[in-house]
Amino acid sequence: MRYPIPCLDNAPWLEKSLEVQKSRFIARVAHVTTPEQAQQLIDQARLDHPDASHHCSAFIAGPPGEQNAIGFSDDGEPGGTAGRPMYQALEGSGLGQTASVIIRYFGGTKLGTGGLVRAYSKALLQALESLPTREYVTRRPLWLTTDFALEHELRRWAELNDAPVDQALHNADGVTITLAWPMDQTPDLEGLNSRLKGRLICHDERPGTPA
Repeated sequence: MRYPIPCLDNAPWLEKSLEVQKSRFIARVAHVTTPEQAQQLIDQARLDHPDASHHCSAFIAGPPGEQNAIGFSDDGEPGGTAGRPMYQALEGSGLGQTASVIIRYFGGTKLGTGGLVRAYSKALLQALESLPTREYVTRRPLWLTTDFALEHELRRWAELNDAPVDQALHNADGVTITLAWPMDQTPDLEGLNSRLKGRLICHDERPGTPA
């Protein structure tokens, strides 16, 4: 599975502001892989803006369509006017591993139920439009053994198939390489074995694992 995730380099989050009838909505979006990390984003927003009226949030701490590691909160706004529309914006973006918090400073004018939904949705969508992303690829380990002399050829095959080398172990039998193989691809092991002159061993589990 491949899907976009936030790519913020060393920045902890992306932040964008929106003003609606004198209320200020500050949207923060961050990369998270667990609900606990999403909560840290929310907690930090409360620390940074203790006088704000609300700190509403939504997150998907997994792939798009994730059903377990998700959440949203209206944080005192009328039910269904903040957290849920924020979550729907995240869901509609196709992003995974993403958390958002919107800090609201009340400007003195009530926006009404529909106005709140539109304001929270617009604030988050505005942030998502400028969010840098990268492709995330779900992977599984693939353990392959070959002769020392053929290690370079095996590594070249791995590079051509977008399979980073996680580990290489050298012993008397040759070299065993652990690849992070894309789960949406099936490795052509027969073709690789021919390329390696019949000197390929593929392991079903990590070599050396007790039976």
